[in-house]
Amino acid sequence: MARRKRTRARHGLSGAAKAALVLLLVLGMGAAYGFYERRDWQPDEAAWPDQGALVGAADGPVAFDTLAGLGAKFVYLEASDGAGGSDIAFAQNFARAKAAGLEVGAAHRFDLCDVADGQSANFVTIVPRDRGLLPPAILLEGTAQDCPSRVSDAAVQSELMTLVNQIEAHAGKAVILAPDEPFEEAYGISRRIDRQLWLTSSWFEPDYAARPWLMWTANRWHKTEAADQPLRWVVVRPYE
Repeated sequence: MARRKRTRARHGLSGAAKAALVLLLVLGMGAAYGFYERRDWQPDEAAWPDQGALVGAADGPVAFDTLAGLGAKFVYLEASDGAGGSDIAFAQNFARAKAAGLEVGAAHRFDLCDVADGQSANFVTIVPRDRGLLPPAILLEGTAQDCPSRVSDAAVQSELMTLVNQIEAHAGKAVILAPDEPFEEAYGISRRIDRQLWLTSSWFEPDYAARPWLMWTANRWHKTEAADQPLRWVVVRPYE
């Protein structure tokens, strides 16, 4: 009889365990439904008149005229990634976005495992020296724990400052720094480098920087008719 009891205990769930499992399933379904319902959310244009998108290679083809029709006034295009990566559609996207009447800016994704010189060379090779462009943006993601070999915090900060200076010399404008929350937590860029900030927090205004931000990626999964893939929807803080 003891053996039979152990078998039932091994193969059956207790009432409490079943209740907990049901609760987890319900919560999961609720979260999934909430995410689905908010895919097309963007901040109210009356409160946030300057809205746009961040577009990169992973987003596939984008109809920029449709994007403009949805209320976008600008688009940032991911141009370069580290020392060797790039979006081969950058020049084409640049021309199409301009033709759609959108203001255009270029973004570089910082590789914190690499030195600045090769990264800035990659950026200036791809992005024209055009004073009509929006200020360049540097996307800052992750931490040096992802690097193949150890990179000190001081080295990351030093190479980033060098990259900032090099890109600004090419663009003739101050860069906008776009740290995600892990990068900001690790390196405190908002406290150490005095540049405008671009933060990311879907559906809720971000609060992880040490000072006010200028730009906000308000929805990382914004579903629109402008692209098959969700786009990152961005707004600019209105003047107060």
